[in-house]
Amino acid sequence: MRSLRKFLYWLNIVGMIAYLIVCGYFQMTGKPLYPGQVGLMFQVASGLVLVSIPLIIEKWAHVALPDILVVLYELFILMAILLGTGMQAYSIPNWDKFEHLFSAGMLAGSGFMIYAARTPADKQDQIDPFLIALFGAAFGVLLGVCWEFYEFTGDSLFGMNMQRYMAAGKPLIGHPVLYDTMGDLLSDFIGSAGMSLYAFFKIRRDHSWLNTFKLHRIK
Repeated sequence: MRSLRKFLYWLNIVGMIAYLIVCGYFQMTGKPLYPGQVGLMFQVASGLVLVSIPLIIEKWAHVALPDILVVLYELFILMAILLGTGMQAYSIPNWDKFEHLFSAGMLAGSGFMIYAARTPADKQDQIDPFLIALFGAAFGVLLGVCWEFYEFTGDSLFGMNMQRYMAAGKPLIGHPVLYDTMGDLLSDFIGSAGMSLYAFFKIRRDHSWLNTFKLHRIK
């Protein structure tokens, strides 16, 4: 898992730098590869910071983050920034739904991390694995709902279209208005439930597996 984490990190870093160099060259020659190229390059450049957040947290807080959560985070950034935004993969149908799967799994895992941090080690063996898994699933879905609140707020206040309530510049009418939001929530549910189901069987077999999600102090 540690090697996969490093691979994804450097894949993001090298890919983003290569994107900036190649697209910057074509932008300067007056032949941009993508519409709105300057804005896309700015977002990809910001991705260099976002992809490094786990390392920054570890250096600043002197803790080792769970590798499985960092792997899911790096995958999410790869899909959202370099591929989704930079290379316009959002034009692929349901691309954002696959992003929600990874992010929901990561958020459910974050719930396990919080549980492991707040529950004394001598008490963890006494808790039903089903309740632990249920907490992780509920936590992941809750944050997915909060994200939809954020999108709704952005659409309402700034005229954005994050919830895809408009098509070709015109507001949708009736049931189609719900398609994007409900699809996102369904992906959040599946991703959170998938991670929690996996955790349930692992914890039922060996409660110490929960330590996979523990923060470890770096001396």
